[in-house]
Amino acid sequence: MSYDKILAELKSKLGDDIRENDRMLRREAEKFAKEKNADGVKAASELLVENMPEEEREEIKRITHIDGVRLDKIYDQIVELLNKHDVVTAKPIAEKLYKKITVEFKEGEKAKFVSLRNPFEDNLCQILFKQDKILNRTPFDFAAYITTYAYILTETGSPFDAIPILKKAMEYNPVDCGAKFELAEVYKLLKNRKRLLEITRDTIEVASSPVALARCYANVGYALTDSQDYDDAAAFYTASVMMAPHPAIPQEMRHLAQLKGTPLKVFNHEQIISVFKKYDMEFGFNPEVIKVASQLAAYYLGERDIPNALNALKITYNMTRDEKVKNIILKYEPESAKDFVPVSEGKPNITKTVNNNYKN
Repeated sequence: MSYDKILAELKSKLGDDIRENDRMLRREAEKFAKEKNADGVKAASELLVENMPEEEREEIKRITHIDGVRLDKIYDQIVELLNKHDVVTAKPIAEKLYKKITVEFKEGEKAKFVSLRNPFEDNLCQILFKQDKILNRTPFDFAAYITTYAYILTETGSPFDAIPILKKAMEYNPVDCGAKFELAEVYKLLKNRKRLLEITRDTIEVASSPVALARCYANVGYALTDSQDYDDAAAFYTASVMMAPHPAIPQEMRHLAQLKGTPLKVFNHEQIISVFKKYDMEFGFNPEVIKVASQLAAYYLGERDIPNALNALKITYNMTRDEKVKNIILKYEPESAKDFVPVSEGKPNITKTVNNNYKN
């Protein structure tokens, strides 16, 4: 059903009682959210605001708009400018959006605002980052908005200024990898190996996808290449490919072999684990992250909330490659079979491949 039809249907259900309208619209918004119906959520949310007393409606508009334009629409403008590579024009708009967010949605004595995007992030945040304050959900993804502003600062020659901005983004969503990866890029630019390794450890603690972990390992490989720890760098690049192959990694390793001047050491799984320990890291996902995803999947299955259960199951499967989890997903969503990549019996040995090319 289209947005216009949903909006018309919801309007037909409205009565004269503001409180009853509010309850009905909230129920509908929750239902649409579970169904991942963005148009339904949008229609219900807009009517919720319209249904409010004028004074409340104006206050919400005041904190969620700049010069009459909603914050998400302003962010869309910024993204459009970045797509056109016009960072200079985007910068003052992004700065204005950042200041609006941090003024209107700042932390108080008893409560703080968070931009957690789904039940998994919600649960993971509360387990990994114990809170003694009430968590209020923001209307938009402020962590992404602020991270984009920091990216613009870096691109316009102010990487040092981007650091506190990125830390502010992490306050709104401490379990999202986006701001952490952007901070890692800043530390790469500044040649600060210590801070790069620190933020990478923090990112590994919350990572919930093979691609995220692979990027973490590649970042360490980059740092160790820069510090001329070539064999250790090769171990981390190999681990990155084992977690999720990326076409840039073989190129990085060829560069690594050229810098070393001799073939790279070939690592097996146990040796990779040993190298990780030298840098106070564990290979693989944080067990707490896996636990949150699997427990959430079990809870939603018990509640017969299949959309949310499937989301949690897919996160669990991506981290565990558990065939039992895969079979449960296929039971409720057979069409997703095309999305599953067979797990290889043997991992590609990228180091041997690079060394063979090096010798040739």
